[in-house]
Amino acid sequence: MTPKLRLFLGAFAVSLALDQLTKNWIIETLTFSDRVSVIDGFFYLTHVRNPGAAFSLFATAPEEFRAPFFIVVTLIAIGLIISFLRKLSPGERLSAFALGLILGGAVGNLIDRLVHGEVIDFLHIRLWAGYSWPDFNLADSFIVVGVALLVLELFASEGEAIADPPGSDAGSVRVPARD
Repeated sequence: MTPKLRLFLGAFAVSLALDQLTKNWIIETLTFSDRVSVIDGFFYLTHVRNPGAAFSLFATAPEEFRAPFFIVVTLIAIGLIISFLRKLSPGERLSAFALGLILGGAVGNLIDRLVHGEVIDFLHIRLWAGYSWPDFNLADSFIVVGVALLVLELFASEGEAIADPPGSDAGSVRVPARD
């Protein structure tokens, strides 16, 4: 197994396991709509359910549309992630790790939809002036971190391409001639 594939599978397995373990713990520990203060006024553990996507997108859509839509979209995303992984060069380990995190998060939320009919969310953050960030879970966090890593990798590779354009000898070592 290549290092790239090991990182991808490791990130996938750990992120999926952590997501499912935490969601099961929340289901067993808190009743629906409970909230427990971790950092009073800022961070809470909750037990809520989201029938929609991020920020409750499509949450009020009819179930006959919503469930198949999210399942199909997730399956397409899984196919794209695997396609992207296959196109990575062996040295692109950070991208492989990021794709593993994204896949773990996507599969974690897909499992919720298939088993519970909706996604289990349990992380609640209150920000300034009483504004609360919409509840989320570890799967969502892994997806965001994975996408952020891909963006950073993209910016880093673009920066390298600008600093060392093809055909230049900027990356070569010059040995001064002796007189």
